[in-house]
Amino acid sequence: MRIHIATDHAGLDFSTRLQQHLSAAGHDVTDHGPVEYDALDDYPAFCIRAAQAVIADRRAGVEALGVVFGGSGNGEQIAANKVAGIRAALVWNRSTAELAREHNDANVISIGARQHSFEEVTEFIDLFIATPFSGDERHVRRIGQIADFENDGSLLPDPRRGEVGSADGPRA
Repeated sequence: MRIHIATDHAGLDFSTRLQQHLSAAGHDVTDHGPVEYDALDDYPAFCIRAAQAVIADRRAGVEALGVVFGGSGNGEQIAANKVAGIRAALVWNRSTAELAREHNDANVISIGARQHSFEEVTEFIDLFIATPFSGDERHVRRIGQIADFENDGSLLPDPRRGEVGSADGPRA
């Protein structure tokens, strides 16, 4: 599998070590930066490029996932989620790593490098990569609703607001 990685200065050491770990496990790893420590670097471009590469690979039929790091992982997740088709999940334990894939079919995970040991991080990422999407109808339906909103702004009707309709959209 191809794994796209991006970070900020806080995750640079983890990123370097993780690339070695993933390569040793047989994955094709692409680093989207940074390549050297700069306490003032700006992570959004790195994370967005990694997310764009995940989408480009998937459209080309290449099995790919992404991993983004930062001090907390929050900003990196937000940046990655700005790319259409990305479902980036903030992971902080084994359960969130597995559920990100199993229930949400996440294609990028974000991890706070200042929140975890390297051993925890590798465990979370290995679980994320190894866990398949369940394909359960309810999860497929919910992911579809997110994609619909992302693509055209549509939402299911809200009867509390007097909206009526079906999953196909509101009716007047």
